[in-house]
Amino acid sequence: MRNPFKRSGTPYDKENPAREPYEYTGSRSSGPVLSFNKLKIVAGIITFVVIIIFMFESVVVVEAGHRGVVLYVGAVENRVLGEGIHFIIPFAEQVIQLEVRTLKFEANATAASNDLQEVQTTIALNYHISPSQANIIYQQLGADYADRIIAPTIQESVKASVAKFNAEELITKRATAKAVIAETIANTLGARNIVVETVFITDFKFSQAFATQVESKVVAFQKFLTEQNNLLAIQVIANQTVVQAQAAARANVAKANGESQAIQVITSQLKQSPQYLQWLAVNRWNGQMPYALGSNSGTSNGSISSFGGFPFFQLPKTSCFVVLHQARGFVIHLFSESLPSVMVYLDCFR
Repeated sequence: MRNPFKRSGTPYDKENPAREPYEYTGSRSSGPVLSFNKLKIVAGIITFVVIIIFMFESVVVVEAGHRGVVLYVGAVENRVLGEGIHFIIPFAEQVIQLEVRTLKFEANATAASNDLQEVQTTIALNYHISPSQANIIYQQLGADYADRIIAPTIQESVKASVAKFNAEELITKRATAKAVIAETIANTLGARNIVVETVFITDFKFSQAFATQVESKVVAFQKFLTEQNNLLAIQVIANQTVVQAQAAARANVAKANGESQAIQVITSQLKQSPQYLQWLAVNRWNGQMPYALGSNSGTSNGSISSFGGFPFFQLPKTSCFVVLHQARGFVIHLFSESLPSVMVYLDCFR
């Protein structure tokens, strides 16, 4: 009798009294074999990618003008990589590149002079980091060392250096002030392994009131120099006048000495030879008759007379000597037996 609760058409409806082995008559599936092959392909691809990644991570190239700072798991190692290709431990080591070429940094600075005048200037410097100390710089200052140390150093150096000068000295001793500022900056940055090559400083700028005061002082000083030069010129002219007067005085003294010596010579000659007077009159006569002012025993006052129309005359046994020198001539006092006392003026030097 058929069980109404059993389904028909299922493999369980078939009877197998002989208990024969059950044979699967359906088609066999290749799914597990294909899945294993795909897994091997994926694993190979992953392995290749990992190898490529390891290769790229183990090689680093340091560019020209740079140095490589090696970090091992974040810690700075005590070595610096130069330019070129280098091998590192992948994922454990990292390389930070710092530029060691000449760099420029510019900053504006404000300071107060020794006399409390506000001064403004602009500082521009060329610098480079010490290549062998790149790891120390990164460890102490980081990659942004310029903002951390260079900018504050410029400000402090300008303030400390400008305070050593007053405002006027910053103008008159500009080169010295700039040298002090540059030296202060170089020494401070040099202690942090930053080499300063050159420092450029623009002109110092002061307040408008101080600039006007300086201009007025310069104008007054120029006027003083002009007046001083004029005074020196007047003094030179006065000295020239004094020298000329002294020279004229010496010339007059020399002339007087010469004439005095001439009188002495003539007097000496007259004493030695009475005819010398006659010879002198003949040689110095200008063609005009000489005049004589004299007196004798017959007249009481003097009169001007000429002697015979001749420029000279003979007096027997005459003795004479020069008693006075007047205007290039001689007044001769003559003594004679016939003319007891005669004053004769001879214009001998005309």
